[in-house]
Amino acid sequence: MTRSARDHLSVRNYGASHGSHDHGHFQILVGLDGVLELEVVGRGRRIAAGDGCVVPPGERHDFEARSGACCLVLDSHAEDWVHVVPCSPPPAALALARYLARACGADLPRAQQLGPGLLLEAWSTPPGSAAAPRRPRRSVDWSALARWALDQGPRATVADLANRAHLSAAQLAARCRDEHGQSTQQWLRDLRLAKARTLRTQGLSVADIAHRIGYRSPSALTAALRRRAG
Repeated sequence: MTRSARDHLSVRNYGASHGSHDHGHFQILVGLDGVLELEVVGRGRRIAAGDGCVVPPGERHDFEARSGACCLVLDSHAEDWVHVVPCSPPPAALALARYLARACGADLPRAQQLGPGLLLEAWSTPPGSAAAPRRPRRSVDWSALARWALDQGPRATVADLANRAHLSAAQLAARCRDEHGQSTQQWLRDLRLAKARTLRTQGLSVADIAHRIGYRSPSALTAALRRRAG
């Protein structure tokens, strides 16, 4: 189980004002009071007291609570959340979430330190089971994915890569970190820079290469290549 020092627990109140955003980490919500209406990439969810939701990185979500709502919110960079079935928390996790909500109000630093990992463990472990079953991993043909991304030129996005690999963006991100030690965006950037170096040896101008692989200007491409070489 991995946890980042950047993981953060808080209690948040939501109102009737509509909100919409995405972020580069997992966001875990547990309903404490009221009802939060949530839509994650087009899929509707209703978070009432005792309900929960795991929002993967990069998935845009809209939210509002017409009569008000209060939730425990965990912003987490722990990769193991990708293995958690995104349904409401089991009883042990719900009881822990309620305690952590009280601890946030009491400003207890140990709860903030240990709570994120404990919540992941409690949510991942079914009642009566010693450990959560892991869903089998879908293999990624990185060579084929790289060829496809280069064929798409600057149009290819991280979301496109995930769709091509038949994975969610969060699953592909976790796989890329495990197998390449970098984010999906970094992998795609390095792939394009390697292509740029190849095209440069073939005599293409920097301006032409920048246009082909999606850099905003020749100077931006040149700077990126220098940073990569350094």
